[in-house]
Amino acid sequence: MSSHTLGAEMVANVHTVFVAVGDTVAPDTEVVLLESMKMEIPVLAEVDGVVREIAVAPGDSIQEGDVIAVIEEVDRDE
Repeated sequence: MSSHTLGAEMVANVHTVFVAVGDTVAPDTEVVLLESMKMEIPVLAEVDGVVREIAVAPGDSIQEGDVIAVIEEVDRDE
């Protein structure tokens, strides 16, 4: 199994974290909601997997490239 890292694509504040370590996610599952310049930006899972790390918390300020979460990819066919 491989790990997939979700990274910040811009400077933003973490508004809401929707998942916890151990949660199962699918592509397009909303992982966190960021706020930047009065806009809300959802960060979505891109793979099927299990959340192994959440590196942010509500209220955190993050920079472009910061790790938001790590998802251990799983093969749904197994």
